[in-house]
Amino acid sequence: MKIFCSRANPTTGSVEWLEEDEHYDYHQEIARSSYADMLHDKDRNVKYYQGIRAAVSRVKDRGQKALVLDIGTGTGLLSMMAVTAGADFCYAIEVFKPMADAAVKIVEKNGFSDKIKVINKHSTEVTVGPEGDMPCRANILVTELFDTELIGEGALPSYEHAHRHLVEENCEAVPHRATVYAQLVESGRMWSWNKLFPIHVQTSLGEQVIVPPVDVESCPGAPSVCDIQLNQVSPADFTVLSDVLPMFSIDFSKQVSSSAACHSRRFEPLTSGRAQVVLSWWDIEMDPEGKIKCTMAPFWAHSDPEEMQWRDHWMQCVYFLPQEEPVVQGSALYLVAHHDDYCVWYSLQRTSPEKNERVRQMRPVCDCQAHLLWNRPRFGEINDQDRTDRYVQALRTVLKPDSVCLCVSDGSLLSVLAHHLGVEQVFTVESSAASHKLLRKIFKANHLEDKINIIEKRPELLTNEDLQGRKVSLLLGEPFFTTSLLPWHNLYFWYVRTAVDQHLGPGAMVMPQAASLHAVVVEFRDLWRIRSPCGDCEGFDVHIMDDMIKRALDFRESREAEPHPLWEYPCRSLSEPWQILTFDFQQPVPLQPLCAEGTVELRRVALRVWWFPRSCVCHWWRSQEGLCSPSTAEAPLLDHSSGRWELTSCGHRCTIFLNPPGS
Repeated sequence: MKIFCSRANPTTGSVEWLEEDEHYDYHQEIARSSYADMLHDKDRNVKYYQGIRAAVSRVKDRGQKALVLDIGTGTGLLSMMAVTAGADFCYAIEVFKPMADAAVKIVEKNGFSDKIKVINKHSTEVTVGPEGDMPCRANILVTELFDTELIGEGALPSYEHAHRHLVEENCEAVPHRATVYAQLVESGRMWSWNKLFPIHVQTSLGEQVIVPPVDVESCPGAPSVCDIQLNQVSPADFTVLSDVLPMFSIDFSKQVSSSAACHSRRFEPLTSGRAQVVLSWWDIEMDPEGKIKCTMAPFWAHSDPEEMQWRDHWMQCVYFLPQEEPVVQGSALYLVAHHDDYCVWYSLQRTSPEKNERVRQMRPVCDCQAHLLWNRPRFGEINDQDRTDRYVQALRTVLKPDSVCLCVSDGSLLSVLAHHLGVEQVFTVESSAASHKLLRKIFKANHLEDKINIIEKRPELLTNEDLQGRKVSLLLGEPFFTTSLLPWHNLYFWYVRTAVDQHLGPGAMVMPQAASLHAVVVEFRDLWRIRSPCGDCEGFDVHIMDDMIKRALDFRESREAEPHPLWEYPCRSLSEPWQILTFDFQQPVPLQPLCAEGTVELRRVALRVWWFPRSCVCHWWRSQEGLCSPSTAEAPLLDHSSGRWELTSCGHRCTIFLNPPGS
């Protein structure tokens, strides 16, 4: 059956009605999941298998039947491992119906239907008893409920319920234990992803400084964890202030609590500096002795960095302290890890937690609006002083004292730059109440509330009255829009430029004047795994899972690009970069579609990577001296010797098309 769904087009700004399959959301969930990545995680799979064998053996050695409860079974892989290891029966729980249906088929194909029962429920809904889903409690608990933050997928409530209702007391658990580690660092780059810095503007009257509002400065930031491939961050980008500290452990074989808690570790800073960021990761021990361990440690904390397993479903965490704190080498401090049932956060204390009532801090939540409007790469962009200087350089060439400037970008500070450079009248359009409120606070903090006019409406709806009867001489944009997921979604600026054409005066300038789309063919070292078929996983046939993912991808995802921060994923280029299309913002959007065809010479097709240089890209204008081309484009830079993309100040995402297997 087909259904009609409304969907906003980020590029045109219009709402479109699309005919979709009734299960389109299922397809999307499967296509964007990490199932394939998990199946390719050899280290994870081997360690789980070893841990399950050991747990089954311990139960059998006690003369008991091995009854396994597998929560979040996915493909049924861990249940099949348990039966192969000698388990008498497995109850495999999977709440996502398409996945549960696939697990039933995979279990049957591998010949385990008589010993594995797949239960399509949330574990907290499973019943035990003669008429229940399970006739009795299990004595082995096997789970893979973890995310990069360890507890972000609800592991604690699930374990808590399982121990109370589904498993025996003192059951065997695989994994047996998890430990969370942390390391305090100073990092101007990572700190710039969370705080708004003062922005310096060189003008004819001297230096002007755009200062953040007090509440933005004091805001602890977004509550969500920043998960990244920490191995791709250069050690030169941070200064280590502490040793690696084991913060807390969870024993999964005993009753687990989902109640809020905090754990502290006393340490002496290794060097003096500014405590800003906590790097964190975890490991899981599959057996009580801790001999079978799977770790997420980055290379500098790994026991065998040459044999590290690449994975994208579990990475490392970056946590931002509420405020930076000065630390002195050798002067003892306390790093405190707080958690509730789903989230972890950190604080730094100068006295023992037992003597400090402030230790039990509430989870940090943004109360300044900025972290709701700007994501972390966006903070990095705004804090990039070099980027600001390039904007100022470009603006100086087009601004005149009598200019009337209209700024169209979400929560952009370009209007402030234009004012400081001497523009007579500046308007900025903010289509959301959040961006309107934030900019008003920034203007007030800088005494500009009566200098820059904020218009709260969609730019397509502007009237002459909104512009006070003035004609615009400079239409200005970065462009940046919060609705943009893919780089070319920012072409919305071009549609806005077309919509406001009637408000542009004779000879009006548009900045940026143009944008261009580029591409390069690359072979990723590891990223291909997230879409690669597995086939056989530790001796079990999972082709059914491969087929399900392929069908979901064929539904839509294989025809769509994916945004990724390329600096996190090493690769080698297989072609020279080439320019595909140029978009002339000086002219309205043409009535006919733009297209380009051509060939590129390459050695081997792997993945296509596309980027759309943001921010006044390829800015061209005519001057008396001739054609000039200052640009604030930030095309990704690939170091061919190391295969690493350069981490720019903002680390913004580029876009990739992954070729389907066999192409």
